[in-house]
Amino acid sequence: MTAKRDIHLLDVTLRDGSHSMRHAFTEEQVRAVAKGLDQAGVEYFEVSHGDGLAGSSLQYGLSLVDELKLIEAAKEESKQAKISVLLLPGIGVKEDLQAAMKAGADMVRVATHITEADVAKQHIEFAREQGLKTVGFLMMAHMAPVEKLVEQAKLFESYGAEIVYVTDSAGALLPHEVTERVHALKNSLDCEIGFHGHNNLSLAMANTMAAVDAGATYVDGSLRCLGAGSGNTQTEVMVAVFDRLGIKTGVELYPVMDVANETVAKFMPRPQEITGSSLIMGYSGVYSSFLLFTQEAAKKFNVDERDILVELGRMKAVGGQEDLIFQVASEISKKQNR
Repeated sequence: MTAKRDIHLLDVTLRDGSHSMRHAFTEEQVRAVAKGLDQAGVEYFEVSHGDGLAGSSLQYGLSLVDELKLIEAAKEESKQAKISVLLLPGIGVKEDLQAAMKAGADMVRVATHITEADVAKQHIEFAREQGLKTVGFLMMAHMAPVEKLVEQAKLFESYGAEIVYVTDSAGALLPHEVTERVHALKNSLDCEIGFHGHNNLSLAMANTMAAVDAGATYVDGSLRCLGAGSGNTQTEVMVAVFDRLGIKTGVELYPVMDVANETVAKFMPRPQEITGSSLIMGYSGVYSSFLLFTQEAAKKFNVDERDILVELGRMKAVGGQEDLIFQVASEISKKQNR
């Protein structure tokens, strides 16, 4: 029997968490998390490289285990939950999505920068033709005015997206800014609205609540906040908060707490804290997945990682420009040694 839901909670531990795990999830870990999420009543959870299908590369980080094997493993452990995958046009292609479907994917979230929705047309149309639940994922939503967000969201909807997400990739948005954006989409689109937050300014839960109050019906979370930067809205906390508010997620609190604390906590490489670097990411509006690359560059060039992030924010760097991190670190080092 399907649980009644007022909102749909999508867990991204096995995708966004891949950034924090340096894309080194094992099949055993994926099976354990998938089984726990399924038993807790989570409706959707995402399994991909952190940068989406075909993201395993020298630029983004090589996966320890082929993502298709991980999708297959997750599917085998799921009796009711559905598997989502992320696809970034230019990284993943049609054949990658077809392979993911064969492995068990039920949903695809096609992600673009906030101003580049037009590059996703063929991907969204193809996904709808294949019968996948199809989502448009507008990343770095803080980097464009609300009018541009609405314009781009309308493109996603016109291509066939059933849900359009406001994606706070840098954890830079404040609650009133989330409210403004979600409310604008709610008033301008016929499809459903989603929200994906990061916790770099310690606002992920507050922003998620603001999104739901403004009309979002899909919200993302990760167990123990495992995700890029300071992580995402914490899934088990979200379940508890929405239960207190009388908002149904269909997820049982104790079982989702158990998979967070007895499974995920044991393999996390570090607690998802708001460090100086991740705080600067939210403050400067820098892509959350840049964190580990920035720490490596800072160590290599013996510079302050905060200086790198502030400069990347000034340059308005976006996902796909990871090579800039080392260039910026090198330039800072040269200036310091003159």
